[in-house]
Amino acid sequence: MMKPKIKEQFTKYEIARIIGARALQIAMDAPFLVKISKDKLEEIRYDALKIAEYEFEEEVLPITIHRPTPKKGRDKLAVIKEEVVSDEELAEKEKELEKEIVENPEEYSLTPEEEEIELEPANGAEETQ
Repeated sequence: MMKPKIKEQFTKYEIARIIGARALQIAMDAPFLVKISKDKLEEIRYDALKIAEYEFEEEVLPITIHRPTPKKGRDKLAVIKEEVVSDEELAEKEKELEKEIVENPEEYSLTPEEEEIELEPANGAEETQ
């Protein structure tokens, strides 16, 4: 039976992970971290899980658990303030942008005027006039 102190320190999932990882190491011929008598080994039939559990109960395993904790900062809880813009303001901004484009077309052009290429209809489609 496990000591109550150990049970309070780890969750059942962490205990299962620790014991399972250590049992795998023992099964791959890792040395024992605790002196175990030959009689005790025969009693538990050299079971890697039982040996790992025994080592865990003796608190000799050099395995640590990292538990991430959530940050309780105000940045996460801050509400994103959205700018409220009326339709009239949007229309006014669009007119300003259009006026700027008409005044300085070279700034907004992707290709210089002398390099502009006329697009031909795709797939042999004919233009109707």
